[in-house]
Amino acid sequence: MVKPASKSKSATSGRNNQLRIIGGAYRRRILSFPDGEGLRPTPDRVRETLFNWLGQEIPGWVCLDLFAGSGALGFEAASRGAARVVMVEQARPAVAALMANRTLLQASAVDVVAGDALAWLSRCQEQFDLVMLDPPFASDYLQQVLAQIAPRLTEDARVYIETGHWPDELPGWEILREGKAGVVRYGLLRQM
Repeated sequence: MVKPASKSKSATSGRNNQLRIIGGAYRRRILSFPDGEGLRPTPDRVRETLFNWLGQEIPGWVCLDLFAGSGALGFEAASRGAARVVMVEQARPAVAALMANRTLLQASAVDVVAGDALAWLSRCQEQFDLVMLDPPFASDYLQQVLAQIAPRLTEDARVYIETGHWPDELPGWEILREGKAGVVRYGLLRQM
């Protein structure tokens, strides 16, 4: 997701950034994404930790990358065997990059949705095995989505969260694993 941040020369320069897929079929592939205010891809080390927690491969899983941003999490899931990955993103430059990277990788399991994450979630009828939530750090979207996501989860689904401030409470959720990398707090949850 494109995160709110103060405008800077680098945020408006149009320069492209890159990320590397770290495992699976697209391992070592380099993907470009545009500069954007607050665009902050999940670091390699954090993605590696998440997929270690999940068991490396996720064959046949249906995944949702809500607030997709650079697509680092969603493309990593597709690379590791997910049958379907829905990436929802609102920022037009990020959506264009997601589509270009889907084409570059020939990632037929990836579906890019351009639109507001909360509005899309309210209309969604699909169920997911893994939901990856990396909303803007300065928002309350994480709590909103956690309150709404339950009907969209399969029986043994996992929810990955990434935030700048760990919530004081996570009612209805069991924290399976958690970690910290710099200012980023992340965790793997299961519905109780």
